[in-house]
Amino acid sequence: MLRIHDTRAGQVVPLRLGRLVRIHVCGPAADRRAHVGDLRAYVLADLVRRVLERGRARVLACRPIMDVGAARAHEDAFRADATALNIRPPEHAPQASENAGSVVELIAKLVERGHAYALPDGSVFFDARTFPAYGELSGDGPAEPGDADPRGRFPADWALWEPGDGPWDSPWGRGLPGRHVACSALSLRFLGPAVDLHLGGIDRCFPHDEAERAQSEAATGHEVVRHWVHGERLLFDGREPDGSAGGAVLLPDVTAAGLDPLALRTAFLEHHYRRRLDLTWDLLRAADRTLRRWRSRVAAWAESPSAPMASGYVERVEAALGDDLDTPAALRVLGELERDESLPPGAKLEAFLHVDQVLGLDLSIDIGRAPTLPAGDQTWA
Repeated sequence: MLRIHDTRAGQVVPLRLGRLVRIHVCGPAADRRAHVGDLRAYVLADLVRRVLERGRARVLACRPIMDVGAARAHEDAFRADATALNIRPPEHAPQASENAGSVVELIAKLVERGHAYALPDGSVFFDARTFPAYGELSGDGPAEPGDADPRGRFPADWALWEPGDGPWDSPWGRGLPGRHVACSALSLRFLGPAVDLHLGGIDRCFPHDEAERAQSEAATGHEVVRHWVHGERLLFDGREPDGSAGGAVLLPDVTAAGLDPLALRTAFLEHHYRRRLDLTWDLLRAADRTLRRWRSRVAAWAESPSAPMASGYVERVEAALGDDLDTPAALRVLGELERDESLPPGAKLEAFLHVDQVLGLDLSIDIGRAPTLPAGDQTWA
């Protein structure tokens, strides 16, 4: 059983899920390259997926591509980054631009049900006052006066439809959807009206996830997302990694420095997802050394006779991951296992390969074969 921090509940809760788990992950920005802070949230989502799948759950994931009104030049780059970080692709990666009908239909439904209103200029706004639970997810109330859209009737209202020269047709004229509504529309279309887990970075909790929750629940009349999970922010050398205080830090910058791209994943795992991480080049270099050392160890252990897996260590790793994804504790256990001279190399090999099915660090890459698991030991205990 996985216990994880539910943002809305404000505490760690047990996830009691069925065999089919529906996961929604908001897609990357379409108008810029994903930076390392963005990528931390996607590694978190991948880790959750891997833990659930090791427990024999079947995951159905949706990660929309928000390409509305923006260039799509960065989509291939994001997919390349995700592949390099061993982030498994979602079952659904719908492009908002190719699902205009679903988005317009959702906006029309919100207007029909009294949760949205059209203005003479052709814009449509969500009426936050019709959704009393607005603010419960993030703990943030209505927008500050300086942040509010002056066209709205209430400071917290946000645009669902923007009139203009956009390529989309709608009952309110040509234009484009607002920046939150497509996520709701695509999630409802591809996952249905019941989502088990909504995953992302804490920077999206307000206003994006708050708006998404209100839109989806106002349209369906019931709670759509069962659990909201957010990872903390990431800094790089004390600054935002998005380039607001200098050049953005991207995954190609990591590899250009001679580091394995999975050193970034290793560095993420070395820090708990709910703690703010101030990443540095020194931390990345240290993570790269750990990754390469473990691969070397695994390759050396593979030359020794096989032996039963060190199940006691594996159980401790499983327990750490099941307890709110305590990856730092899990990696410490692997360090203990590495140094345990009482165990034969074959036992260490099988344990490392077993655990790597969830960690996703390609620890077997230097022995030229896919990880193998002992018969009867295909899932977490």
